[in-house]
Amino acid sequence: QSICTLRGCCWSPQSDTSVPWCFFPSNHGYKVNGMTRSTKAGFETTLTRLPTPSLFGNDINTVLLTEEYQTPNRFHFKITDPNAQRFEVPHEHVKSFTGSMASNLNYKVEV
Repeated sequence: QSICTLRGCCWSPQSDTSVPWCFFPSNHGYKVNGMTRSTKAGFETTLTRLPTPSLFGNDINTVLLTEEYQTPNRFHFKITDPNAQRFEVPHEHVKSFTGSMASNLNYKVEV
């Protein structure tokens, strides 16, 4: 049986150690809003915040989720505010991914 807090986090001890005990129910967080757009390396989609309690406050109501299937063992995702740019620290060894979507993936992603 699950126990949920006022902020929406639920706790349900499981015998399977690969299943997290703490989680948010499916009616919490964000939902896909509209179509998913394919990109060279994956896809992007707009997410809209559901009317649920906030953990930290100042939530952005609409965000852009960008997902890249970079290699069979590496998946990259980024959540940004599509209406406001923000500074990202440049790093000399971390460059933007320019390849195509990987195949024969060793993982599965669900949104």
